Amino acid sequence: MTRLHCAILDDYLNLSLNVADWSKVKDRVDLTVFNQPFASQQAAASALKDFEIICAMRERTPFPQALFAALPKLKLLITSGMRNAAIDMEAAKAHNVVLCGTQFGRDPTAPLTMGLILELTRNIGRENARMHAGEPLQKLVGIEIEGRTLGVIGLGKLGSKVSKLAQAFGMNVIAWSPNLTAERCKEVGVSYATKEELFKTADVITIHVVLGPRSRGLVGAEDLARMKPTAYLVNTARGPIVDEAALLETLQQKKIAGAAIDVFSVEPLPVDHPFRKLDNIVLTPHLGYVTEEGFRNHYGQMVEGIDAWFKGEPLRRLA
Repeated sequence: MTRLHCAILDDYLNLSLNVADWSKVKDRVDLTVFNQPFASQQAAASALKDFEIICAMRERTPFPQALFAALPKLKLLITSGMRNAAIDMEAAKAHNVVLCGTQFGRDPTAPLTMGLILELTRNIGRENARMHAGEPLQKLVGIEIEGRTLGVIGLGKLGSKVSKLAQAFGMNVIAWSPNLTAERCKEVGVSYATKEELFKTADVITIHVVLGPRSRGLVGAEDLARMKPTAYLVNTARGPIVDEAALLETLQQKKIAGAAIDVFSVEPLPVDHPFRKLDNIVLTPHLGYVTEEGFRNHYGQMVEGIDAWFKGEPLRRLA
């Protein structure tokens, strides 16, 4: 049997070969790991032109129609997650590329969201940095989240989980999204609010909707202007859901107390991005999915997916 070439993309942490048992497919596949992002689509096309199989980390390397056209040998593309907005699914079909995904065991984004809320309100990381810098006493005064109102935008699986965690901390939870109903809120045990009510009354607002044409720019300048000057915004969903220019201006003018952002319109966040110069924003480099358990799960399923594809039985097929 002719051996095929498999590329593992965007393994920034250099752990893909250690957290999964690739020996199950190494008799048929030669593996190449790419630890750094490609500088351009042309660079990606040049580096990947000889690979029949590609394992992609969700929404890191885009796969538009032009890249599929530049990779005539590509036969199988497996992405982490069961959706990937950076992959042109119709182009995958048009170029006869089998597209498969992996399923999350648990979603670790909900605990991260609570961690960011605690950082905003109790300054844990910032005081830690000051202690390591030799400062003797605290400088920042926190606030208690018990009794305060959390506004959740999107009450699906993740938004519901965040709601339960927030309630365990004693927070009152209200929710809104374009298609959310009062009945769904009642099922989850939270209160329904209109978009205007949520932005006007919440002490912390957290976003948990999927990025799509309808949710792009869902949180705009008018919404941010409704927030209380003591309120915080948390985004662990996707960067383009929030108008980043409007958020930057809001933070620069200190119209709200602060924000915690894990996702950005351009990732990695450029080193000269003005967000990096603000002292009222907590920045994390898209940590929502970054856990050892999560990587073991995704890479393990990629191995399964390659093996199943060789047997003519693709698993978790997306296109």
